[in-house]
Parts: sequence; structure tokens; C-alpha cells
Amino acid sequence: MSSSRQAQPPSFSTREFRAALGMFATGVTIVTARTAQNQVIGLTANSFNSVSLDPPLVLWSLAQAAASLPAFRAGSHYAVNVLAADQKLLAERFAAKGADRWAGVEFTEGACGAPLLAGSAATFECFNRSRYEEGDHVIFVGEVERCTWRPGASPLLFHGGRFYTEHPL
Repeated sequence: MSSSRQAQPPSFSTREFRAALGMFATGVTIVTARTAQNQVIGLTANSFNSVSLDPPLVLWSLAQAAASLPAFRAGSHYAVNVLAADQKLLAERFAAKGADRWAGVEFTEGACGAPLLAGSAATFECFNRSRYEEGDHVIFVGEVERCTWRPGASPLLFHGGRFYTEHPL
């Protein structure tokens, strides 16, 4: 058996790959920040994950084609807002293109200016520690400076292209 130093070409289409990825249930977040011009920005992301407890690190990824990529790449801080079960409409709004995402949205300002969304199950205020370009996305690694959570909050979940709430076994 020979060892290959490169991956073999995929045996599936992009559509098939996306469908398979959709079988992994995730939480739903809205990542928020302020631009250099002090404008609030935010987007729905389910690519959030923990990296390390010491130091406290998390990651999320953003498409290379995203209009907000330059602002997130240049900014020093952002917040990851983990959505609660009753925030489905907010997740859809921040995922839509061309929508006024911030109209009527209640938030407070985090210590470094990133918006913290009211009602979130948890928030992570992050220093924009590093970025890695991989494929058609940029992976952001944030060093968590502050975090909060609502004990007992039910999470908003995403699976197979649909939103769910938790169902304890």
C-alpha cells in the first residue's frame, strides 16, 4: 500500500457534500463586530467551534465571497452570539442578503464595541487572534476575553437545512 501525499479527487458533487455536511447538527450563531467607520455588522454562522480551554480559543469561518470579509479581517474584535431557540427569525434575518439586519434589533455594546444580542443563550467577546485561508473560506480564531451565558436557555439548532429546538432524550 503506497502512501499518497495529496488527497484524491472527491468522489461526490458539491451538492452531495453539502447534503452530507447537513447531517451534522450544529448550534446557530450570529457573529457581530464594528467596522473602522463604527458601523455594526453581523451574519449568521453555524461554523462555530471551541478550539482550546487554555488559552480560551474559538473558531468560525466566513466565505471568501462575503461582503463583510474585509471588515472582519481588519477588525481587532468580534462577538459570537449563540442563539436561543426563540431567535429563529433573527437567524434568518442575519442570513438574508440585502435585508436591513439591524432594524429593531436589541443589543448592548461589548467591552470592545462588538454588539451583544439581547436574548442570546451565550456570548463570546473575542480578540481577532488569527485567520487562515482554506478553500473558499477564511477560518477565524478568536481569543475569548469575556463570555456570558443564560443558564437553562434552550439552543437554536440547525440540521439538514432546517431549524430545530432541543428535544431532550
